[in-house]
Amino acid sequence: MRSYRVGHVAGIPIEINVSLLLFAPILAWLLSRPQQIGLYSGLIESLSGTPVDADALTTGARPAFLGIVAAVGLFASVLVHELGHAWVARRYDIPIARITLWIFGGIASLERIPREWDREFRIAIVGPLLSLGLGLACYGLVVLLPGEVPALVFLVGWLAIMNVSLALFNLLPAFPMDGGRILRALLSRSRSRSYADATRIAARVGRWMAIWLAVLGVLAFNPVLILVALFVYGAAATESRTVMLDELLHGVTAADLMRELNAVPAEESVAELLTRMLHERRTGYPVADERGRIVGVVTLDRLRGVREVERDAVLVEDVMRRGVARVEATTPAFDVLGAFGDRGAGWVVVEHDGEPAGTLSREDVARSLTLLRDIGRDGRPPAWSEGVR
Repeated sequence: MRSYRVGHVAGIPIEINVSLLLFAPILAWLLSRPQQIGLYSGLIESLSGTPVDADALTTGARPAFLGIVAAVGLFASVLVHELGHAWVARRYDIPIARITLWIFGGIASLERIPREWDREFRIAIVGPLLSLGLGLACYGLVVLLPGEVPALVFLVGWLAIMNVSLALFNLLPAFPMDGGRILRALLSRSRSRSYADATRIAARVGRWMAIWLAVLGVLAFNPVLILVALFVYGAAATESRTVMLDELLHGVTAADLMRELNAVPAEESVAELLTRMLHERRTGYPVADERGRIVGVVTLDRLRGVREVERDAVLVEDVMRRGVARVEATTPAFDVLGAFGDRGAGWVVVEHDGEPAGTLSREDVARSLTLLRDIGRDGRPPAWSEGVR
């Protein structure tokens, strides 16, 4: 789903996902219901000893006000949680691409996950510690507040409960929660266990945790819990697959995998290009203008919409996808995977000293991954780039 940038905090872009925009009003409405206000009022009163007049909170426009402020406060707390991750990551010179708030909380997108167990542990643990600290601070404030301001007591008390719950939930040993990363960090601490093995074990634990959550959701007739379980199960598989790719591509650069440039002129007809594709057994090419500059990419999918009787008259520049992502030849192959999505074409131009040197597609990387998986890292030829072109 699409995300919208709403500002920056300490230079870090803050984005709100569409899922949050859809969920936030529902959350505010749920929190404004008299049953919820009564439930949390009683819980806050029993935990803090501060009286909360629930009847006074359910009159007039107060329920709607409480629901809106509570929902905003919750996601502000999530933002603080994610900023904690970002702050520690920056101490280790790890750039933060963005922080995204969405239906399941927040995600601090680190440009790389450290493989040093102590660094990953510290980055992961700081989020729950901050949430726990916020919860305790809110609890202390509730104890000090007079009962004559029930709305303020309710809001601060509710945030105390939610922040402690957020800390505990994030400590579950399952990706993408912090507990999954903490578990991986502790597992990878052993010198006899690789980072990939630690990830596989943590992912396996996460999948079992997801199954347990799903069963609990079914028994409790809680669809939200079932949805969370499905998300956790998928996230565990994704994390394991991502680390496997990173392991296979470790030490491989874009230059190692690229094909020769072999660009086609923008003025070439579609008929000529199809003949070339058939002869060279390729399904895509970079497109060059009259000055030799790469201006786009043309693939077989783009040509299928051209009727056979028009193929001689239609030019490549008429059907090509304009613009193309570019990476340096020294870019790690794993990082190239992210570049494929920049323009949605699945192709990148590999440059050396600012000049086009070759091209790389998703299919090229997929073939290379198959080779690496089959021959193993120890079987990689010394001139790896010669072995995949």
